Amino acid sequence: MNLQFIGATETVTGSKYLLSGQTTQLLVDCGLFQGLKQLRLRNRDALPFNSASIYAVVLTHAHIDHTGYIPLLVKQGFRGKIYCSHGTAELCRILLPDSGFLQEEDAHFANKHGFSKHTPALPLYTKKEAEASLRYLHPIDFDQEVSLPEGIAFTLLPAGHILGASLVKFTQGKTTLVFTGDLGRPHDLIMNPPTFIRETDYLVMESTYGDKIHETIDPKNELEEVINKTSHRGGVVVIPAFAVGRAQAIVYLISRLKDEKKIPDIPVYLDSPMAQSVTHLYCNFTSELRLPKEDCALIDRGVHFINTPEESKELDFSRTPKIIISASGMATGGRVVHHLKSFLVDEKNTIFFVGFQAAGTRGEALIHGAQQVKIHGEYIPVRAEIVLSDTLSAHADSKEILEWLSHFIKAPKHVFLTHGELKQAEALRLKIQEKFGWNCTVPHYLEKTMLDE
Repeated sequence: MNLQFIGATETVTGSKYLLSGQTTQLLVDCGLFQGLKQLRLRNRDALPFNSASIYAVVLTHAHIDHTGYIPLLVKQGFRGKIYCSHGTAELCRILLPDSGFLQEEDAHFANKHGFSKHTPALPLYTKKEAEASLRYLHPIDFDQEVSLPEGIAFTLLPAGHILGASLVKFTQGKTTLVFTGDLGRPHDLIMNPPTFIRETDYLVMESTYGDKIHETIDPKNELEEVINKTSHRGGVVVIPAFAVGRAQAIVYLISRLKDEKKIPDIPVYLDSPMAQSVTHLYCNFTSELRLPKEDCALIDRGVHFINTPEESKELDFSRTPKIIISASGMATGGRVVHHLKSFLVDEKNTIFFVGFQAAGTRGEALIHGAQQVKIHGEYIPVRAEIVLSDTLSAHADSKEILEWLSHFIKAPKHVFLTHGELKQAEALRLKIQEKFGWNCTVPHYLEKTMLDE
């Protein structure tokens, strides 16, 4: 088999891997690039293969940086099956149409206000095109082996991280290849820990937090402190949160804090239709959750769901204390951008980031002390308090990754570190080589490698 790295090389976005046999081409993940402009421009570049020639796509999980290119792949002629777990399929039915809708909305806003360099600004794909691509989803069970041409087979194994997230184990003859996708944490608040792998010839592994160890602070206590501090000064807490996983964890913790009378009974708004749909979905997959079944009700109890754009705009008119949870988690788009525009300018408010902020995103600029950020063509002064926490991260940190690798009973022939910015990936490479002595590299964009038997 040949492996080509078409995304998530020296960056955390755009995951795509081309796996080629003699006559069969497979794509593992099919994500959009996000963040830096030079990365986002890759979304409009021609792919280094013919989309119509791809036999099948195998997904690790549903996040847009792993699935968001699917509608474009279908537009370009792909007609095969998109294999994924049942949870991933259900999430894709929510995330992909929402992605198309947001792109249409952003293009419309850019054209209306004239701040795009393109005339007219066009979305990568529409909501209708995203919906059309869903017909190719082919959900399978965990641990179910699927046979493909040329003696290739694969199996999905639970990876933690988010609902439906999977490790993908390929076999061809005596050769094995494992993709971790995004590896979950051993003590995640909501998800079960990732499956241990005992051996594989080749391992493609994420490295998002390859140079970091997550703080050991209780996330509930940290959230309590932020909410109380902000509400005491009469401010608003805005939490940019990923609609899948992070939003549900935050709402669950706020519900527990209110039950324990540790925070004031201020209104909590979930302003993300996508996050609402995901929240209702979680309790249909309790076998994947660490969360006790009876606690599932806490995920959406006492939350005001914001459905329409008009309702979302009304939140910005009131300056009374409240909590607004809204996507996207890196403040790259969606409704949270409008809330930032309104609440960044007041020092009473807090913007609470609860996850990794990729290079080139507004979130990354804000956590590194930007005095102003550009939103909808104008520069907005930053006066609100900016807080970053990684205690709710759904990604394993470097220590947790090394612990997961320690369960191998045989050294892989080669470990490829992807889905991490270069600094993080290189740090993890050195840690793996120092601790295990394994052959480990960080591949470059479009790099190809032959996987020997």
